[in-house]
Amino acid sequence: MSQRERRAVAHLRAADPVLASMIDDLGGDVPRWTPDADPYGAIIRAIVSQQLSTIAARAILGRLQDRFGGRNPTPAEVLADDPDELKSVGLSRAKVVSLRSLAEHLEDGELELGALRTLSDDELIAQLTAVKGIGEWTAQVFLVVGLAREDVLVAGDLVIRQAVRRGWGLDHLPERAELYALGEAWRPHRSTACAVLWAWARVGGPTA
Repeated sequence: MSQRERRAVAHLRAADPVLASMIDDLGGDVPRWTPDADPYGAIIRAIVSQQLSTIAARAILGRLQDRFGGRNPTPAEVLADDPDELKSVGLSRAKVVSLRSLAEHLEDGELELGALRTLSDDELIAQLTAVKGIGEWTAQVFLVVGLAREDVLVAGDLVIRQAVRRGWGLDHLPERAELYALGEAWRPHRSTACAVLWAWARVGGPTA
């Protein structure tokens, strides 16, 4: 664990006793994000993963890549392909529309991959959500998983909401405003808090 990661974990332990307990449940092994060398591929994965389990998303992404020789299709290839053929790999119509809109934004220069890392979180979210089918959740997941930004709270994520409900003993799934209020104490390490919540929901938390 790097010094930065140790600082993040120490801050979260001190700031929130529930997160501290979750980190203990995980044996102190908090998942670490590293910047994705292929931001385009990370955005494609985020689009494919919307509202799907990890296993289902991985299978569909694999079929999509198999269709293009084992790699992600270029924007030009997405636009040249028949939308119904893209659907045949398991993509919904909405996700095909989203992939084509992403390709159009890249081809006409409205979205520049090389500039993404230089944008603030809010600027990047604004640019990505201009693509059809990319909402705040997808953009925030890209910030956390694709770019390893340090202070992003993915407040609309169902797994995170379920982890908070169980961990804090709530009788309801927390709304976005509740999560943002709760997450104020986690600044400036909300991405690490998300990693804790994601991991704990899968392996450390009770199922009730």
